[in-house]
Amino acid sequence: MTKPDSALAPLQPLLYEETIRRALAEDLGLAGDLTTDAIVAPDTIAGATIVARAPGRIAGIEIAGAAFRALDPAAEMEVKVVDGGDAGHGQVLATVRGSARALLSAERTALNFLAHLSGIATATRDIVAAVAGYPCRIVCTRKTTPGLRALEKYAVRAGGGANHRFGLDDAVLIKDNHRLMAGGVEEAVRRVRLHAGHMVKIEVEADTLNELEQALSLGVDAVLLDNMPLEMLEQGVRMVKGKAITEASGGITPENAPAVAATGVNLISIGWITHSAPALDVSLALL
Repeated sequence: MTKPDSALAPLQPLLYEETIRRALAEDLGLAGDLTTDAIVAPDTIAGATIVARAPGRIAGIEIAGAAFRALDPAAEMEVKVVDGGDAGHGQVLATVRGSARALLSAERTALNFLAHLSGIATATRDIVAAVAGYPCRIVCTRKTTPGLRALEKYAVRAGGGANHRFGLDDAVLIKDNHRLMAGGVEEAVRRVRLHAGHMVKIEVEADTLNELEQALSLGVDAVLLDNMPLEMLEQGVRMVKGKAITEASGGITPENAPAVAATGVNLISIGWITHSAPALDVSLALL
């Protein structure tokens, strides 16, 4: 098993406890777990293992535990593979013990979070590995599941990636529609500088080298080189010459990521690692 990144800070429970409660409420509805409540006596205690049915990078194991504790505050979980660690096929990720009703009723909610977040972490890990050796970082985007952004961006960090802006309020990114509404990139940047505070970074999307040249002349902090062919991307990085952070985006896969990284860009941003990464197959079995 690969050792987890010791720099991975745990996700604060405040960021996911309400999300877990909503997910459980959605599943339990007004009548509760009709199947489990009919079959299992209220005072039955049971143990279970959470197992990876496929190899991958783990993220969300503590969130899974919180789902069980939401129904049984006395439930105890022993984690075998922490977030940021790699698990093999059939490896036990954690053991949990508590109310049998709670384990069975929270099972799907716990596994849904764990599978989804571990899938994101695994996809991120693989594309980070694909660009190993190049001085660039893999970052996610705002293409996240509504209500799950903090969790999904955490999973990206567990996979060895980094986070782009969390929302519209923590950085400026002037895109093509903004340029259109302002009448050009120069006017858009001027308006932003009048509106935003001095601590706010400004990034401009450039689809062509002419747009890139104009953005650089305005002294912006970063440039997003969007959907540029490799030759144009390489030329764009040379034009920047360290005057701004360079970010490449659009159609990045594990197969073409090394070639994109070889152009010298600082960042490669990828939307699909949060919105389309396949879930990791995980299961729970009572002991």
